[in-house]
Amino acid sequence: MRKTILLTAMVLCSAFGYTQTPKWINNVRLSGFGIVQYQYNGLHNGKTDKLNTFNLRLGRISLDGRILDDWYWKAQLQFNGNTSTLGTSPRMVDLFAEWQKYDFLRVKAGQFKNPFTFDNPIHPIDQGFMSVAQSVLKLAGFSDRAGAHPSNGRDIGIQIQGDFLKNKAGRNLVHYQVGVFDGQGINVKDVDQQKNLIGGVWIMPVEGMRLGWFGWTGSYARKGNWTDEAGNPRTGVRSLQQRRYAFSAEYKTNDWTVRSEFVHSTGYAFAKTLSHTDDAAASDCNLSADGNKAQGVYALVIAPIIPGKFHAKARYDMYQPSDGAQKQRTQYDLGLDYEFNKNLELSGIYSYVHDRSQHITMGHPDYSMFDLELSFRF
Repeated sequence: MRKTILLTAMVLCSAFGYTQTPKWINNVRLSGFGIVQYQYNGLHNGKTDKLNTFNLRLGRISLDGRILDDWYWKAQLQFNGNTSTLGTSPRMVDLFAEWQKYDFLRVKAGQFKNPFTFDNPIHPIDQGFMSVAQSVLKLAGFSDRAGAHPSNGRDIGIQIQGDFLKNKAGRNLVHYQVGVFDGQGINVKDVDQQKNLIGGVWIMPVEGMRLGWFGWTGSYARKGNWTDEAGNPRTGVRSLQQRRYAFSAEYKTNDWTVRSEFVHSTGYAFAKTLSHTDDAAASDCNLSADGNKAQGVYALVIAPIIPGKFHAKARYDMYQPSDGAQKQRTQYDLGLDYEFNKNLELSGIYSYVHDRSQHITMGHPDYSMFDLELSFRF
């Protein structure tokens, strides 16, 4: 019996030794990054004290690779905060495959970034500040004003994109991207069986410059209970139509970055943001008092002090969550970053905030924030 077992083991080892590893396995790459944060927030609204804390802002691990040369795939997990809510628990943020045979036509399916604004798809470390701009945060699927759970600017769907119209130097002058999505954010199925159509196009007239326009039409929905305008209780699926557009401009050259975007939204929002599929907010379909309009604009510059190493940066960031400037929040950011190498960076941002909504409730519209982050990649 012992001889039989040994002989079987030798045969299996020999077979595995001569078996060639599949090509797609050789293409698989493991990567990721982490951001460790210290943050001070001087806001004191009578309900919460000033914030002064260390934090694990963000951690991600991803696998990606190629199959049959023409297909690229990626799976990415995010870890941060606690494990009790949709917003901060470990969760899948990316899971997609993309056919990339032609530059002018690529097809992507799965869960990935909404094709809306320049700021949205930028890597969190490369983005340059403690967060994306407020208008992108609220109108591109991060902490969306409509009431969806935090989705890192992503949704589930299918998209086509491509580059074309090459100049004499062989550089493409036009890029387009358009996709159809559920409209409910990451890791959640469609509720109202309507889809979001999101897309954009930009031109690149000179190297390093992008001038773009984006559009978004669709809905965000919940199934639950609400009280209508006549005061009658209602039950069922409530869909809130969303219409958004953005104008974007960016110029990057010699380690300088200048970028600005204006984003506008028409569409009502739910009063409570979804944070857990089992809590009361998941079925609360009452509307927010902010109405059906919101808009924002930001402008930033990142300038090299030592090219490729040390940068100074500044950003003007304004967001109006409702029609008019009554609740307007304006943030002024100044900061520095130092890149020890391509995998390790230290950055600091000071922010002065003027928030008119705080003036309405507490009479204290002005406060400061400071953010210090150590970021690493592998």
